[in-house]
Amino acid sequence: MTGRTTPEPTVPPPEMTLKIPDWENETNGQPQTNTVQVDPQKAAKNLEKVESLVEQMEISNKTNAAIVNGDVIGVLQRQPNDKPTKDINICYSSNQNMINVVESNQAGYPWSVKIPREAFNKSRQENNGSAFVGVLRFKNMGNKDKTYTVLGNECYGITMGANISNLTDNIDMTIKKKDNLVGNVSCVSWDGKGELNWTTFGCETIIEDKTIKCSCSHLTFFAVLMSLPGNPSSDLETLTLISSIGCGISIFFLSIGLFMHFLLRKAKSNQATKILMNMFVALFLLNISFLSNESVANTGDNAACVFIALLLHYSMLASFTWFFIQALHMYLWLIRQNVTITNYMRKITVLGWVCAAPIVVAIASGGEYEAVTLNTTSGKIARMCWTTNPYIHYIVNIGYYALVFIFTTGIFIMIVTKVLQARKIKAVDGKRKTFRKQLMMVLSLFLLFGLTWSVAFFSYGPMRITSYYIFTVLNSLQGFFLFLYYYHIHNDVAGQFSDDPENTDSNTVIAQSSITAVENIYH
Repeated sequence: MTGRTTPEPTVPPPEMTLKIPDWENETNGQPQTNTVQVDPQKAAKNLEKVESLVEQMEISNKTNAAIVNGDVIGVLQRQPNDKPTKDINICYSSNQNMINVVESNQAGYPWSVKIPREAFNKSRQENNGSAFVGVLRFKNMGNKDKTYTVLGNECYGITMGANISNLTDNIDMTIKKKDNLVGNVSCVSWDGKGELNWTTFGCETIIEDKTIKCSCSHLTFFAVLMSLPGNPSSDLETLTLISSIGCGISIFFLSIGLFMHFLLRKAKSNQATKILMNMFVALFLLNISFLSNESVANTGDNAACVFIALLLHYSMLASFTWFFIQALHMYLWLIRQNVTITNYMRKITVLGWVCAAPIVVAIASGGEYEAVTLNTTSGKIARMCWTTNPYIHYIVNIGYYALVFIFTTGIFIMIVTKVLQARKIKAVDGKRKTFRKQLMMVLSLFLLFGLTWSVAFFSYGPMRITSYYIFTVLNSLQGFFLFLYYYHIHNDVAGQFSDDPENTDSNTVIAQSSITAVENIYH
């Protein structure tokens, strides 16, 4: 018979009803509706207070209680100490507007979650034998990025009074899929700390015919984001393809450059060329580790995943360091001058390769490198070994590069200024030729100083997607561009874009006429 729909199943009534003490009004005194924004920080504090209700349940000898605070509903389920732990299923009934534990997770609930026994065992270890789970449902808690919308304006906070993470038996949430969904679906979480920032870290999205399944290895706030057309997830496959092709081209030309240097021209190399070759090696490692990253992540080998993530992160930070060293070398050569440095090459080589090592070792020791799940527009699951810890991203990645960017930008401006001054002093054959040489110099310095990375690190606002494409093209082909630069300085100007080739002893003396040196860049 057509037109008949299966009625939504109900949940059993709770044994008792509780209210969270000292409830913080996350809607600022307004009724919780789809148009009133819930304060994420207050919602997080309220979820933490669920633990205080467990004692009331123990006194009343109850194992199940509904939580009702205004329009926020939830459930608290306690597993007694004298009984073995087991998996439980918690479901939400829209007809009853109630969340409760059910014997078996039947199909048809708008939202349901399975809490595995492994999570309860971890809860017992950190709560002196007590095991419980609390769930709160919030409407319209919002999202930070306006290119996404939270599915149904609903998110669920789940707590067990313990640090539940790295589960082998994941927490599985099932959301009933609506027929009119348009866009890309991603299961996301937020750790309840700081500004609301949804992340796919630790959660895998599985889209089936009538349901969206979120399989997560940790506990926190959960929601499903619907990404609008034109955001990064919808461009993921295209950006990945561009990156793969560009990285392959870069690896090829970096290999040729390294071959030419170590087998053909090593004896004739000067300090600037040696610095450039170290940069080649760092970028070669970066491209290799990036291209092999997804393949390693798909093996499911955690140790291999940690290693490739560490290598990728190390080579990226090492590349930043060599951008800094390249700018420092040009500063000493063109700007400072008359500087005597003992064991110059040895010192900067140690700086270039050792500086990033303690950082990545500390991050790996903290267990921050893991397999991260990404979602593509075709519904395929892409995996990458990396870290999504926001503190590492902002402090280590952006912070480290910001320092390099500030220094290299300053040197870039100084050198460009000297070039312009030199062009005024010395007459040239024609304006078009002068402009071409100056343009080549500027582009070369951009690559040598790694300024193209700023396109991605400082990309915000409506031009964010465009900047991602610019960054992907420029940086995936960076090895190719640097090879052209290396070939040019050895075949066109005979290495004059560097210090004196003869000056390679232990005491390096940098003392030249800056105007003459600048003129030699593209003479």
